[in-house]
Parts: sequence; C-alpha cells; structure tokens
Amino acid sequence: MGKLRARACIAAFVLVTVGAHAQQKAPLVVEKTIPLPSFGDGDFDHFAADVQGQRLFLAAEENHAVVILDLNAGKPVHTISDVKAPHSMVYRPDLKQLFVVDGGVGKVKIYDSDSFKPIGSIDLKLDADSMVYEPSTKYMYVVNGGKDADLTYSFISVVDTTAQKNLADIKVDSDAVEALAIEKSGPRLFANLTGKDAVGVIDRQKHTIITTWPTGQVAKHLVAMGFDEAGHRLFVTARNPGKLIALDTDSGKVITSLDCVSNNDDMAYDSASKRIYVSGTGEIDVFQQKDADHYVSIGKVPGAYRARTSILVPEWSRYYLAVPHHAATTAGVRIYKVMP
Repeated sequence: MGKLRARACIAAFVLVTVGAHAQQKAPLVVEKTIPLPSFGDGDFDHFAADVQGQRLFLAAEENHAVVILDLNAGKPVHTISDVKAPHSMVYRPDLKQLFVVDGGVGKVKIYDSDSFKPIGSIDLKLDADSMVYEPSTKYMYVVNGGKDADLTYSFISVVDTTAQKNLADIKVDSDAVEALAIEKSGPRLFANLTGKDAVGVIDRQKHTIITTWPTGQVAKHLVAMGFDEAGHRLFVTARNPGKLIALDTDSGKVITSLDCVSNNDDMAYDSASKRIYVSGTGEIDVFQQKDADHYVSIGKVPGAYRARTSILVPEWSRYYLAVPHHAATTAGVRIYKVMP
C-alpha cells in the first residue's frame, strides 16, 4: 500500500504540474503573417518602425531590398531596390526621411518616406552594419569596417542625420562589432566587440574607449544587446553557446546568464513589462526580469528557420518577426500579440 500511495502521489503531482504549465499563458501569440511571396531564399536583417504612420521598414539583406509594410492594409506597399546589402535603418518622422545603412556600398542612404526616392547619402566604410540612434542629438552611431572590409579593426561612425554628414569615426580594436546601446543619462556608448568576446564602453564625447568588459568566460561571439538604464543592467546575447548575459553597468561584472537560442540576432528589452525578447532560428526566448539580479524564462515561442531578426513595438503591443523563404515556407512578417 505504501508503494501504491507513493505512485499515486507522484501521478497527482505530475498531473498538477502539467495542468499548471498548460494554463500558463504564452507571452506571445501569433495573430497573422504578412506574406512576401516575391522574395526568394536569403536572410532578412533589421526593422524600423513608423509608429504614427503604422508602417514597418524591413531590410531584406540578401534580396537587396528594403520592404515597406502598411500595417493597416496588412501588406507590403513599396520596395526600395537600389540597395546592395541593407542592414539597419532609422526613420525620422519630423523630416519624413528614412536612413538606410547599406553595407554593400559602405553608405547611409537617405530616402523620402512618401515617394521613397533617394535624396542623399553619407559615405562610410564597407560592411556598414549595426547602428543605434540617439534621439536627443539625432545622431546615428554606425558600425563599419572590420574583417569583411579587409580590415583588422572597425569603426563606429557618428552620423548627423540633420546635417547629413559623418562627424567622426571612432576606431575600435576589434575586427567585428555587433549591437550598440546608448546611455541617456551619461556619455557612454556600449558596443559588442564580437571579435574580442567583450563589451566595449565608449565615451561619446571624447570618441575613445574607456574600458572593456570581458564575457568570454561565460560565452563567446556576442551579437544582440539591450539596456535597462534605470536598473544599471546591460543585456547581451552570445551564440557559443546560446546565452543571455546580464552585466552591471557600474562595475562591468557579469551578474547572471541564462540559456537562450544559440543562433540569435535580435533582442528587445521592454522597460514597462520588464521582459526581454531574444529571437533566433527556430524560436523566440522570452525572459522576465524579477529584479536587477534575477531573471527567469517565461516561454519559448515557436519561430521559423533562420527567422532571427525582429522588433518589439510597445505602442502597438506587437512583436514582429522576419521569416525568410525556406523550402515550403513563404517569406513574410509574422505578427505576434504581446500577452500581459
């Protein structure tokens, strides 16, 4: 009888656990997909949003295009095709201009956002790629150079989008630099020095590296970045192995790390919900920040093959995932509703 009772208790515990798990709400729920049937095989890169105009801009990196999606109409409405390898973008609603980082020609290309006609460009080095935008100054900080430009070092260029010129090139001793984040309350710029397995801390005013924070002891090949400035925490992802790493921005020390999808490329931190979203091939990892030192996984949401780039638009309570064409899967933008 003792063994039977023990087995019954175990079975009851399993049923309760499974039931509780089933009742747990998924943090993201698919609403629909906007198909992009004209695009063949090839990765997408980053998004930009026109919040007021209900539009998304998507860099179709390997299809040599930028797609403009009208979210009210639920379809693509225009394609910019005079780009070689678009990677990242900034939309300025006050100017009605779209700034596209084209790594294939080493330029920031500027387009009128109504007609989408080209209206100018700013020269950089080849392999211009990731960037971060500073709303207070209207500056873009753009990564360029590095090993794909046959250089052993990289640059982070300071691009004035109002004057439409490159103000300065910050030289970085790493042949690969990925995501960036800006400190609003101070002069620091954070950069994933992927070639060094470290985070670089840069003084935006002096255009120099202040220090580096190594992360190779936890994982290698840093890619995406998010920033909780109020909580003094910087989040970075690594691919080898797949990790989400939280660092203290006062000391640079690693606070904690959690497993995440290995082939990741984008991250979003939502300061309102204290959630972190990491997209990579096959899935989206969602983490909840309990406090500055503690984080838990609250869901692994199905993604798609090589669907690694995404954008969270908190104003719309929506999360968008770029899905490349693969086998029977049509290219498209998958729209998820963010669940409370």
